[in-house]
Amino acid sequence: MSDEQIGQRGQQWLEQLLQLSGVSTQVTAKLQTPKTANSDPEEHDSYWLTIEQTGLPPEQVQALIGAEGSVLDAIQYLANATLNLNQPQERQAAYIIELDGYRLRRQAEIQAIATSAIEQVRTTGQEVEIKSLSSAERRQIHTFLKDFPDLESFSRGKEPHRQLVIRAIGSS
Repeated sequence: MSDEQIGQRGQQWLEQLLQLSGVSTQVTAKLQTPKTANSDPEEHDSYWLTIEQTGLPPEQVQALIGAEGSVLDAIQYLANATLNLNQPQERQAAYIIELDGYRLRRQAEIQAIATSAIEQVRTTGQEVEIKSLSSAERRQIHTFLKDFPDLESFSRGKEPHRQLVIRAIGSS
């Protein structure tokens, strides 16, 4: 299955889910490859599935995003679980669901949070805990931190109170 076919599969799945939910709109799929210098060869490409908001009332857009992106996160979780179920490794992919620029804005916020935490760890030598992140957001910071060989990150606690910890390597 080609990259284009994997993206189309996600696009069709999301359009069908939205249609079954009473939302009639288009979805576009775009392939994005990992950008970190130390990308893990096992890391999959990401397919951004963007829900077209033209013609959707603002209330419907907000309902699809949900409080703090909760509905978008749930749709994204379903997409990844469903589309990768029983697929061989080479046909698995990461799907990111975007609507109204929410993911791009949130990525910038997550990057700023991570950068601030990195500065704090390097300044104080103390570990920093970051709370209130979804599992996808924690993964985003773990991936971002691969470019910082002097730092490590891990998750602590159980959902829904799981937090990401950043610390200098060698401190415990």
